[in-house]
Amino acid sequence: MKRAATIVLLAALISLPLWISSLYVLHILIMTGIFIIAAMSLNLLLGFTGQLSLGHVAFFGIGAYTSSLMSLGFEVHLLPSWQVGLEAKPVWLAMLTGVLLAGMCGWVIGRLSFKVRGAYFVIVTVSFAEVVRLVALNWVELTQGPMALNNIPVLRLGIPGFFEFAFLRKPANYYLVLAVGALAYLMIRRLVHSRAGRAMIALRENEALAASVGIDVTRYLVLATFLSAGIAGAAGALYAHYVRIVDPEIFSFIYTVTMVIMVITGGKGTLAGPLVGGLMFGLLPEVLRAFSIPPEIQWVIYGALMILIVYFLPEGIVPALSRFWRGRRQQDDAAALALKTEPSP
Repeated sequence: MKRAATIVLLAALISLPLWISSLYVLHILIMTGIFIIAAMSLNLLLGFTGQLSLGHVAFFGIGAYTSSLMSLGFEVHLLPSWQVGLEAKPVWLAMLTGVLLAGMCGWVIGRLSFKVRGAYFVIVTVSFAEVVRLVALNWVELTQGPMALNNIPVLRLGIPGFFEFAFLRKPANYYLVLAVGALAYLMIRRLVHSRAGRAMIALRENEALAASVGIDVTRYLVLATFLSAGIAGAAGALYAHYVRIVDPEIFSFIYTVTMVIMVITGGKGTLAGPLVGGLMFGLLPEVLRAFSIPPEIQWVIYGALMILIVYFLPEGIVPALSRFWRGRRQQDDAAALALKTEPSP
């Protein structure tokens, strides 16, 4: 049943650009998909290890800026007599570098901050995000500061001189985001069902007990941070080469809040949670705008819906639906068993 539902869902997602003619709707789906990937990366850290990162947008922005700068090329003067520069590189290499650098930053933050827990880790991640934002804002020679990096090249794949495909149009970008999202989902799913994933879940449930049975707490938490930051960097690279302009506002705290909302309302610690929460809160503002609802009323509805979900479904939408269907199945099985054991007249 699950396999059939997965096949139907994939077929529907693949066929969307074939019957949606509105480029605006495709744009909304692409942006929602990018933030769903970012939410999946946060869920790996928040949902499966229980560590809240309120500076997760830093890795998103690092991936965007690194990929943009490498694909554009840059030249900076670190000292009056010391100049550092880099020629423009292929976009695919720039994107991979952005993913790797974001992951390495996550590894460093994990190594430094997982000596502490709870509120201290939150403070470290928030501080890191603010430091990165200030660097992007004030290092004008490298990042252009508030003037932003623009004319960022799009991704091109193929063999130069023989065949080349550019991701210029929205359907092509939609399929690119869908492919990266599917790859990130499969990677997280494989990790969660592995020995390392089981160790992470054990740390979430009872860290002291997990440590007492020999689980290396710091090692698995740093691994989760590294992979989570790398996936967030991939989402940032997709964002940069789709929008083709990046400024320091990409480090805004509202983006982290958006990721947290998607994870919490969808169901943290579940694979499908960020997908459901991301689709709901990524598309809801556009649905409300389509009904010509004033902006202030839109935000009231947005906030009220989030409060209702958290109040009535504290575990999230996906766990609540899973529990409901499990109860229905048990009732059906009990009814079928009763019919079988009922004596015939």
